[in-house]
Amino acid sequence: MIHIAVLPGDGIGPEVTREAVACLELLSAERQLGLHFTEHDFGGVAIDRHSEPLPPSTLAACKKADAILLGAVGGDRWNDCAERPEAGLLKIRQELGLYANLRPVEVLQGGQWSPLRSEVASGSDILVVRELTGGIYYGGHRLSEDQASDLCTYTRAQVERVAHVAFRAARLRKGKVTQVDKANVLATSRLWRATVDEVAKAYPDVALDHLYVDACAMAVITEPRRFDVILTENLFGDILSDLLSVIGGSIGLLGSASLGSGGPGLFEPVHGSAPQIAGLDIANPAGAIASAAMMLDELGLGDAGSVLREALEATLLSGCRTPDLGGDASTSGFGAAVRERLQVRSRRDTGLRHLFLTNRGCCG
Repeated sequence: MIHIAVLPGDGIGPEVTREAVACLELLSAERQLGLHFTEHDFGGVAIDRHSEPLPPSTLAACKKADAILLGAVGGDRWNDCAERPEAGLLKIRQELGLYANLRPVEVLQGGQWSPLRSEVASGSDILVVRELTGGIYYGGHRLSEDQASDLCTYTRAQVERVAHVAFRAARLRKGKVTQVDKANVLATSRLWRATVDEVAKAYPDVALDHLYVDACAMAVITEPRRFDVILTENLFGDILSDLLSVIGGSIGLLGSASLGSGGPGLFEPVHGSAPQIAGLDIANPAGAIASAAMMLDELGLGDAGSVLREALEATLLSGCRTPDLGGDASTSGFGAAVRERLQVRSRRDTGLRHLFLTNRGCCG
């Protein structure tokens, strides 16, 4: 039995997560994957019910799980709370030791939804590897009436471990890592650059280059196909990955994985909670479904992950699109279309297995 902790969260989170879980349940039943799902409060809804964004019961369930599937967190209604919903996300990353965030950005051939010209964007395939546990988000924060400061700190060990993740990923892709920093100004960036240079020596088959973050922000828009794996620190990765989400046409298409060392990973769509469209059945569940496919990969169920990705891509290319992509499909309708393709694939595979066994019996 593989235990999945499901954290639907806030806004559109429950809607998109519902479609992803339904796809996983179908795959599990057809392929005997043994997936078991339990839902837990997290984020703003947990503040409403438990007065904190990450209740002890939810954290305990996540620690016992094999993987965590998250919907979305946050919303304006909790802005004045002593502890905002997003604090739960930072805490769960710390508690589970999740230090590497992987965000793949792929533009389907033709680039039909990208705001960039097709000849610029089509075929782009970039993986952003973002460090999650250090940097300015976790430093000291001071605010007075007329002065404020935020402390950015990194250790060599923090940089080394996430760099290994990036180089290992590059080996399975096009074999190139671009490390992004601001080493002409920041001491932490100079530590990053020196440390990554050292780690690169263990990967002679992977090309490495360095790029300042401002230059990178321009290049991912003007020539995205030059990139393979982008490795960077927490703040830069947060900004760059959101910028990159635009080139595919909608942030609703993208999934992500947050990984640590040995414990459960956390898988979530890149988009936010979008409370303004919550409950309208128009949110794009593609990012949640893509996250579910990444989860299957990490659980050692890569064949099932590939099948889910293929069904998702085929659904998109068939013209079934939610309003963010200019279509009129509902959240539930899009999810149903993906599951229909999964069922068609299952029937085809079953037929092929039957044919193989019949032929083997005839020839035996």
